[in-house]
Amino acid sequence: VDSGYPRSPRGALKIARALVALATFLCFLGSQSRGAYTALAAMEVVITALFFLLYLLKLDKKLLWLFWPLADIFNSVIAALFLLIVCLFSVIIKTNNGTVAGGVLGLVLLVLCVADALLLFRKISLGGTRERTAPAK
Repeated sequence: VDSGYPRSPRGALKIARALVALATFLCFLGSQSRGAYTALAAMEVVITALFFLLYLLKLDKKLLWLFWPLADIFNSVIAALFLLIVCLFSVIIKTNNGTVAGGVLGLVLLVLCVADALLLFRKISLGGTRERTAPAK
C-alpha cells in the first residue's frame, strides 16, 4: 500500500473527483433525472475509485501489460467530453433543481477531469524510457 498516495496531488485530485462525482450522482438520482445523467455520474464514481485503488495498492507497477497513466489520461479526457455534453444539457433543459445542481457539479467534475489529465500528462513521457521504480506523486 502506498500510504503517501492519498496525500499527493494526484491522490487528492482522485479523491476530489470521486466525491464530486458521487455528489453529482446523488443529485441526478434524487431529481429522478434521465438515465444517461445518472449512469454517467455512477460510472465516473466507479472508474475513478478503481483508478484510485490501482495506484493506492501499487497495482500499476505489478500489472505491466498496460501503461496505466496513459489509460487514466484517456479516461479523464473521454469523461470530460461526455460530462461536457450531458451536464450542459442538464443545465440548459432545467427539468428541476436537482438536475441543475447535478449539472453544475458535473461541470465542476469536468474541470477536475481536465486537471487530472493535465497533471498526469506532465508526469509521463511518451518518447523516453518508462521508469517503474519512481514513487507515485
